[in-house]
Amino acid sequence: MNKKLHIKKGDTVYVNAGDDRGKTGKVLEVLPARNRAIVEGISLVSKHTKPSAKHPQGGIIKQEATIHLSNLQVVDPSQGGPTRIGRRLNDKGKLVRYAKKSGEEIK
Repeated sequence: MNKKLHIKKGDTVYVNAGDDRGKTGKVLEVLPARNRAIVEGISLVSKHTKPSAKHPQGGIIKQEATIHLSNLQVVDPSQGGPTRIGRRLNDKGKLVRYAKKSGEEIK
């Protein structure tokens, strides 16, 4: 199942719903099977961990939880605000994503 999503790993996204509404962050991972993504600094949860080699002290660690893709919008590279995404062929004939607000191609 190869699903085309409007968000990719590395994109800067704007959160438009939930407790973190209005914040922006970088996408660390996309989970297409679950329609969710992990965004840096967004949707932080407290995880209780036992002492291990990685965390010798143990205790409570803050980490990012997943957020649904419908609550995220890609940030327009030229204007800096949230925008919708379209797909079109570029001059080389390759399908690329572009920002609907400015028309600029998204790398």
